[in-house]
Amino acid sequence: MTNALLDTDDLPCFDAIQADDIEPALTAVLADNRRAITDLLAATTEPTWATLIQPLEALDDRLAKLWSPVSHLNSVKNNPAWRQAYNACIPKLTEYGTELGQNIDLYNAYHAIASRADFTTLTPPQQKVIRNALRDFKLSGVDLVPEQKQRYAELKTTLSELTTKFEENLLDATNAWEKYIDSEAELAGLPVLAVEQAAEKARANQHQGWCLTLDFPTYHAVMTYADRSELRQELYHAFVTRASDQGPHAGQWDNSDIMRDIVNTRQQLAELLGFQHYADYSLATKMAANVDEVMTFLNQIVNQAKPQAEREFAELAEFAKLEYGIDSLQAWDVSYYSEKLRQHCYAISQETLRPYFPEDKVLQGLFAIVEALYGITIKERNNVTVWHTDVRFFEIYAADGSLQGQFYTDLYARPHKRGGAWMDECRSRYRTSTGTIQIPVAYLTCNFTPKSDDKPCLMTHDEVETLFHEFGHTLHHLLTQIEVLDISGINGVPWDAVELPSQFMENWCWSRTTIPMISAHFETGEPLPDALLDKLFQAKHFQSAMQVVRQLEFALFDMQLFSQQHANDNGDYIQRTLDSVRIDVAVVPVAAFNRFQHSFSHIFAGGYAAGYYSYLWAEVLSADAFGLFEEQGVLDRKAGLNFLTCILQQGGAEEPMDLFIQFRGRKPTIDAFLRQRGIR
Repeated sequence: MTNALLDTDDLPCFDAIQADDIEPALTAVLADNRRAITDLLAATTEPTWATLIQPLEALDDRLAKLWSPVSHLNSVKNNPAWRQAYNACIPKLTEYGTELGQNIDLYNAYHAIASRADFTTLTPPQQKVIRNALRDFKLSGVDLVPEQKQRYAELKTTLSELTTKFEENLLDATNAWEKYIDSEAELAGLPVLAVEQAAEKARANQHQGWCLTLDFPTYHAVMTYADRSELRQELYHAFVTRASDQGPHAGQWDNSDIMRDIVNTRQQLAELLGFQHYADYSLATKMAANVDEVMTFLNQIVNQAKPQAEREFAELAEFAKLEYGIDSLQAWDVSYYSEKLRQHCYAISQETLRPYFPEDKVLQGLFAIVEALYGITIKERNNVTVWHTDVRFFEIYAADGSLQGQFYTDLYARPHKRGGAWMDECRSRYRTSTGTIQIPVAYLTCNFTPKSDDKPCLMTHDEVETLFHEFGHTLHHLLTQIEVLDISGINGVPWDAVELPSQFMENWCWSRTTIPMISAHFETGEPLPDALLDKLFQAKHFQSAMQVVRQLEFALFDMQLFSQQHANDNGDYIQRTLDSVRIDVAVVPVAAFNRFQHSFSHIFAGGYAAGYYSYLWAEVLSADAFGLFEEQGVLDRKAGLNFLTCILQQGGAEEPMDLFIQFRGRKPTIDAFLRQRGIR
């Protein structure tokens, strides 16, 4: 039987992969891996890197290359057949991962390598892999008694199923809602592009008029620009109640019980492994030492940011009252009147800027910036199989002309595609047993407003920042020089350090030197006028403290939720925890029906549980790191090569703080973060 997923030596053949291929291919590879591991352990009396770890790398890599396109397509091209096949495989993968983590013979083999007299002759990255593995064996319950190991396996399987269902419910709830509008007058205030996109959606669905959906570009446009308060309220109500017990589809794809089960299952898992809370378990592999350190860090920023955030919101409320007669701002009013205030103060809006950031110009400028910093070259390649006609493929070449990495871009929102923006790995760099280097490959995915027949994809400046952010992750994965699979690229990087390269990259969206490189009017080619550029910088810190406290709200909710015990709490402790955090931190009103947590995929379906603080933690690192470029020049090649060699090329080979100190010459401080955020 031909199965496209079993041919893993080249790039994935996306057009040849069928849903029916998935489970048979995975079953075959898992069976092969189990036999190979058993044979390896039986044949190896004195395990070494060459006799044990290298063969295991090859097995891990084959499995990763099979599963990567499956997981990716499930996110960007979801359909019932694909979902069914994907869900059938999740328990198999979870069971296999649990088996490896609890394989005492495998653990003893790693321990034997670490105990050898010649262990120090291994390269530092190889030693790091062994030390990480021994830690992870402990975190996987290798020391548990058989009954506890069985319980651990059950909990891991349950978590996999719950988190998958959470994401499916959110996707279904988002796709289910749509609103058809017959009169364009109801869309008053919306940008022309948003109106055109709504008309295209209606035509695609064989309807007259305009169609509004809950994809983020549409939702953001309505909340920011729609003059009709009733329309903003309706979309707000639908958006913040997705997958919950509230809203237009109340109870239909309700994540309420799923969230509680996720929290409780994670707590049981942590306790089984000897941790007091799930947060303690999560932090065992992160830079932050413990919950107290994280909470101290977050509260330090609260103390700095909240007073200014309160002043910013008071200014907004006063403006709305004086200029528009709004006595009390509702949740669905905040973005709209914030945009009015921004234009009142600075005469600039994201929509004013959009024509100056067409996709090709932004990409060309982005590539030129990193080429200047790191001495690389990026070229587009067209003869590659992709999963959608909008997808593009690029290759990165090192200064000596050698191929360094490859990446796909999938930038537009569409139905059956997960919301948000992310980078994920397709292939990881490592030296194979034959001595060849596997070229790393990445997926760069966003959800911008699509191009149309007469217009390219036009980005807001906020969307440009998002693209730069995800490209920072992409560079981190592709520019690595580490040749050991488990710690090359983004692999093995502590979660609270992995956002450093991405947030660092955002800084080049805010430089007078580089903005001309990424901007030109899509029709005339004219550069962004100096007057608009000046206004953009004047507005840079507009409501910046309000934005920071919003991130603090998410981070504190996450950390408090997973650092407390809820086993005997029959009430809605998730909502109560969020409400409590909002009392302490939030400055913007929240509607009683708001169920934000039901769509908080980062912590309920992603890898950020007891780790959402990482965004702010890494932003402190990135702000301080960029300070060197502020001192030496934003396109300074020497500074760029320093960041390349100390951070981007190192993957997870060393502790992040050690790498930062190598780059900056000292530990980070919070000063640059506060200055860049305009918090005084």
